Amino acid sequence: MASAAALIAALACGPAHAQDDTSQTDETAGQEITVTGTRVQRDGYQAPTPLTVVGAEQIQASTSTNAADFVNALPQLSGSATPANSNSAISSGLAGLNALNLRNLGASRTLVLLDGQRSVSSSLTGVVDINTFPQALIERVEVVTGGASAAYGSDALSGVVNFILDKKFTGLKGEVGGGVTTYGDDRSWNVSLAGGFGFAGGRGHVLVSGELAHVDGIYGTGDRKWNKTGTFIVDTNPAYVAGNGQPERLVASGVQIDTATAGGIITSTTLRGTAFGPGGSSYNFVYGSATKDPWTIGGNWQANQLNETVTLDSPEDRKGLFGRVSFDVTDDINLYVQGSWNRDHVINSSSEQYHLGDLTIKADNAFLPQAIRDQAALLHIASFSYGKMITDLPARGTDNERTVQRYVVGGEGHVQLFGSPWAWNAYYQRGTTDSSQTLPAITNNTRFANAIDAVYSNGQIVCRSTLTAPTNGCVPLNIFGTGVASPAAIAYVIGAPHRDETYTQDVASFSITGEPFSTWAGPVSIATGAEWRRETVDGVVDPIYSSGWRNGNFLVSKGAYDVKEAFLEVVVPLAKDLPFAHSLEFNGAVRGTDYSTSGYVTTWKAGGTWEPVPDIRFRATRSRDIRAPNLSDLYTAGVANSSTVRDPTRGNAVTAYTGLKIGNPNLTPEIADTLGLGVVLQPSFIPGFNASVDYYNIDIKDAIGSITPQETVDYCFAGNTTACAAITRGTNSGGQPIFTQILRQPFNLVSQTARGIDFEASYVRPLDSIFAGAPGKVSIRALATHYLKNYTNNGISPPTDTVGSNGDAGPPNWRYTVNLNYSTDSIGVTLAGRGVSSGTIDNMYIECTSNCPATSVAHPTISSNYLPGAFYVDLSLVYKFRLGGGTRVQAFFNVKNLANKDPAIVPRDAAGGGFFAYAANPTLYDTLGRTFRAGIRFEM
Repeated sequence: MASAAALIAALACGPAHAQDDTSQTDETAGQEITVTGTRVQRDGYQAPTPLTVVGAEQIQASTSTNAADFVNALPQLSGSATPANSNSAISSGLAGLNALNLRNLGASRTLVLLDGQRSVSSSLTGVVDINTFPQALIERVEVVTGGASAAYGSDALSGVVNFILDKKFTGLKGEVGGGVTTYGDDRSWNVSLAGGFGFAGGRGHVLVSGELAHVDGIYGTGDRKWNKTGTFIVDTNPAYVAGNGQPERLVASGVQIDTATAGGIITSTTLRGTAFGPGGSSYNFVYGSATKDPWTIGGNWQANQLNETVTLDSPEDRKGLFGRVSFDVTDDINLYVQGSWNRDHVINSSSEQYHLGDLTIKADNAFLPQAIRDQAALLHIASFSYGKMITDLPARGTDNERTVQRYVVGGEGHVQLFGSPWAWNAYYQRGTTDSSQTLPAITNNTRFANAIDAVYSNGQIVCRSTLTAPTNGCVPLNIFGTGVASPAAIAYVIGAPHRDETYTQDVASFSITGEPFSTWAGPVSIATGAEWRRETVDGVVDPIYSSGWRNGNFLVSKGAYDVKEAFLEVVVPLAKDLPFAHSLEFNGAVRGTDYSTSGYVTTWKAGGTWEPVPDIRFRATRSRDIRAPNLSDLYTAGVANSSTVRDPTRGNAVTAYTGLKIGNPNLTPEIADTLGLGVVLQPSFIPGFNASVDYYNIDIKDAIGSITPQETVDYCFAGNTTACAAITRGTNSGGQPIFTQILRQPFNLVSQTARGIDFEASYVRPLDSIFAGAPGKVSIRALATHYLKNYTNNGISPPTDTVGSNGDAGPPNWRYTVNLNYSTDSIGVTLAGRGVSSGTIDNMYIECTSNCPATSVAHPTISSNYLPGAFYVDLSLVYKFRLGGGTRVQAFFNVKNLANKDPAIVPRDAAGGGFFAYAANPTLYDTLGRTFRAGIRFEM
C-alpha cells in the first residue's frame, strides 16, 4: 500500500503511479501505471471497479486512424457518435464529432478525460471530441465502466474514458498513412509528427506534436447496392383493416413514397399521377399493385430514390498542435504549462428539400406544359396539390468548423505533513471552442413560395408577386421536371443560415494525498481536494437567419453555470496474508457539489476487493452518481428543423412539420444508484491468463430527456394533454391540415435503468513456451457485453426497453470482440473479429402475419421485426525494421471488413423523415464495406 497514496493524488487532476502488472499487454508490462475511476493503484483486473486498459501498441496493431476508432469497437460502448453516423441532424451542430457513449446511455453521461483532467466540450451538449486529443502521444486509454462521480464529479454516470499521454516521451516519431474503400471512394490520409527532449540536465522536458488528416468522404451511398432495394415500413398495410388479423404495418421491398418524385407529381384532382421527368417532360406515374398513401409498392417505385444523398462518411479536414513544457524547480516541485490547438472542418449532406404533396400549384402556372394547362382548364381545375424532391437545388446539409483551444498551467510535488510524505497536485485550465455552423443550401420560405407561383406577363414568365410588387426581385423557379431550374432562380430561393457559438470552460483544482497511519493490514490512504469549474456559452446570429427558413432559424444561446466541489477518498486495507483473506480492502469516497443552477448534491462510493487466494478476486462497488443539466439542456434558445410525422387524425397520413428544440432552465440533476459485482480469475497454473466477469445495474432517477415528435403526436392523439401542449396546428396554402410546430424540450423523466454483464479474457505467452524454439509471442484477448436492460419511463409514453432494438434505438443483446495477435521483433499479425447479435427493428413492434392482436400506439403490429446479427473480420499486418542510426520503422497494412459484408438492411418508416435515411444502422453495422489502409511509422 505504500504506493497507493501516490495514485490517490490524481483524484481531481490526473494520474500518479501504480503497481507492476503482469496481466497487462506488453507495452505496459513491467512499468507502473495509474488507473482511472479510483485512486487506488490497480491494473484493470485488480481495480475495485471494472476497467479496460488499451495500450498504444494495441491501437497501432489495429492500424486505426485514431484512438476513438479502436475504443468505439469495445463492447462496453454502443451508440457513439462518429463522422460516419452523426451526419443527419443538420441543425444540431453535432455533425462530424467523435463522441464516446458507454452503455448506450448517451455521450453526455460518459465523462471523457485527458490525463485525468476535464477537457472543453466541442458542442453545446457538453460532449468532448476525441479528435482534439494529440493522437501521436496517446500512451494508453482506460475505460471505467461504472459510476465515478464521487471521484470526478458530474457526467461520470455511466463511466469514464481517460486518455493518457506519454508525457516523458523522448525522441522523434511520426506516421504517414492513407486509406480507401474497395469501391475506390472515401480516400483518406493522415500525417503526424511528435518529439520530446530534456533540458537543464534532465530537470526540464519539452513535448510537441502536430498532425494533419483528410477524408474525402462519401456523398450519398455510392455503389452500395444494399441501399437500392427500396425496403421500407409501410405505415398502413393496404391489406389491414381493424380486426381482420392482418398486421397494421408491412415490411416490403420495391417501396417508395408516391407523394413526391424527383421531377414532381400531381397528388390531387383528376390530374393525380401526372408526373414530370427530365427537361419537364410529363408521364403518367404507375402506382403499384398495392398502394396506401404516401407509399407505393411496386410500380414506378424507382422514380424517386430519396435516401441516396445522405452522406455515408463525412468529408473532413483536421489539423492539430500540442505542446508541453515541464520543469523540476526542486526535487519536490514540478511545474508545467501545456497548450493545444485543433481545427476540424466537416461537411455533410442530408436529403434534397422535399414537399410531400403539400405544395399548392395554381393551374395557370406558366411552367406547366401547355397540354396540362389546357386539360386543367377543361376540367375546371383551379389548383392542385403537388409533391416534389427539389433535385435541381443542392441537397441540404451542414458545414461545421470547430476551433478548440485548451491551455493548462499546473504543478505537482511532495511535502512533509504530520510526519509523513504527502503528494499534491494543482492546475488551472482554460478551454474554448469556437463553433461555426452553416447550412449552405436552405430555402427561404417566402422566396420559395413566391418563386414557384409563376405566371405570364407580356409574354414573359414572372413571379405572380411581381405583378403587385415590381421591385421585389423575385425570380421564377421551375419545379416541373429535373434540370429545369435556372441558376438565377436557384440563387434567389436558397440561402445559408449561419451561427457562431463559443463554449468556454475554466477549471481550478487542488488535491493532496498521503498515508497518515496504518492498520494491521497496511497503510491507510487518504486523498482530499477541491475544484471550481465554470461553463459558458455565447453566440452570434444574424437576425435574417433567425426565422423564415426551411431549416436552421437559429437563435442565440447564452448562459453559464458555476460548480464548486470538495471531495474525500479513503483506502483502508482490512486483511492481508490470512487464510481465505490473502487481501481485503475497502475503498470509499464522498463529494459535495454545489451548482449555481440546481443547488447542492452529494455523491458517494463504497466498494472493495476480496482476494481469498491469489488466483481469484471478488470486487463490488455501490455508488451514488449524478449528471447535472448541461448548457444545451438549460440554454438552447431555439433550433428549428423540418421533418415528417404520421398524423393519426388523418389515417396516418405523412405530414411535414417544423420542429423547435429549446432548453429548460428548471431541470434538476439526474441521480443514479449504481451497483457493480465482479470476479477476476488469474490462475497461477495457467501463466499469462486473466479473466473477469462483471455485473452492473444503473438506476437513474429524474433522468434528463425528451420524447420524439412522433411520440408527441401519438400520445396527444391518445389524449395526453402534456403532449398536446407541445403541438401547434394550422393549414397550408391549399387548406390541408399541418403541424405548424412541434416543440421539443428536455424534462426530468421518471426513471431510466441500464443493466448488463461484461466479460473479458486475455492470454499472453511466448510462443516457445508452447512450441520449443518458436520465435515471438501470441496473445488472445476477448471482450463481450451482454446488455440485459435499457429501460426508460418518461411518464408520458409507456415504458420501453430498447435492448436488442438493432434498428436504431438501443444496444444489441450481445456485442463482442476477439483479437488474435502474433508478433516477433520483425513482424506483427493481428486478426480481429467484432460482432453484434441479432435483434429487432424496434422492440415496440409485435411481429405477426396473421391472427394479429389488436394494434396500439405503444405496440403496433408488423409483418417482420427481425434484423440479423453481424460478424466482421479485420486483418492487420506490420513489418518492423531498422534504418541506419537506430531509427525504428514500421510498415503497416490493414483491411477492415475483410469479407466486404453488407450491413443488415434496416427498414425505415415515414416518421422522422425515415424515407430519406439510408437503410442501415452505422452504430452497429459496417456501412462502408471493405476498407484498406497502409502507411509508415518511424521512431528515433
